[in-house]
Amino acid sequence: MRAVFADCTEELGQVIRASQLPLPEEIKINYGSPTEADLHRLCVGVEVLFVEHTAVAPAVIDACPSLRAIIFLGTGAGTYVDLEHAARRGIKVLTTPGYGDRAVAEHALALLFAAARGIAGMDRQIRDGIWQPTGGMQLGGRKIAIVGLGGIGATMAQLVSSIGMEVAAWNRTPRDHASYVADLDEVLADADVVSLHLSLNSETHSLIDRRRIELPARGFLLVNTARAQLVDEAALLEGLASGQVGHAALDVFAEEPLPLKNPYAELPNTTLTAHSAYMTSAAFEELWRRGLKAYRTVIDSERAEQQLGS
Repeated sequence: MRAVFADCTEELGQVIRASQLPLPEEIKINYGSPTEADLHRLCVGVEVLFVEHTAVAPAVIDACPSLRAIIFLGTGAGTYVDLEHAARRGIKVLTTPGYGDRAVAEHALALLFAAARGIAGMDRQIRDGIWQPTGGMQLGGRKIAIVGLGGIGATMAQLVSSIGMEVAAWNRTPRDHASYVADLDEVLADADVVSLHLSLNSETHSLIDRRRIELPARGFLLVNTARAQLVDEAALLEGLASGQVGHAALDVFAEEPLPLKNPYAELPNTTLTAHSAYMTSAAFEELWRRGLKAYRTVIDSERAEQQLGS
């Protein structure tokens, strides 16, 4: 079975080589961020497509009749692949959940600390020759609303509990967790911090809308390492301007890379990172191992179908 990893990053490639991770000879690795035309070329005669950060348009799927499966190295494949179109074409879409729970939660915590103490702003000022010490929010005893209580959210809850924060957490489906609360509005009410850790779909798109942005305490900190579209962007920008949102610490954006003229980059009360929350060597290693496990699932499934048909 022929396969291609269409958009391997240099960081992931280095981990694969340095850790001597398995690399089946039938999997061709292409580095970089391919265009749609590049994907057309890479998919010729290929049955399995690995992607890590590149959108696979319906036109690409239609142009690759040999394609049997797409393995998205991450979660939230629906952001990158038209799942309904793939299903109509009989193409399986597999993901690799759970590989970076600790990495993403630690990054969210880092963003939280940076937002609470204005670290990025002071760093920029000092580099510009301005010495202006500023105060911030002490987190111990503060309420944090964790929205999404899967692996990442549960890890985040554990981390912030260790520094004495009061955790209230919501999930779309009930969870057996000490901090779980069934009503999202109750979780958000009077929260000093809101941290997002859930997948994007039709039910969660703009879940944090203009009304819900008004529920936390005035000046609350918003941390988003999940998906930008979970939040109504216009409402968030209004909240940042009015002071209802004291600071937004964001790792994800509706358009990536973030354009130079994006309003977030112009605001003093934002801390921005380049969709890198999952990027640690340990997470990369686990990501590749889980990707190969998904690949073996595809191979086994194809063999079983062939045996049934023979």
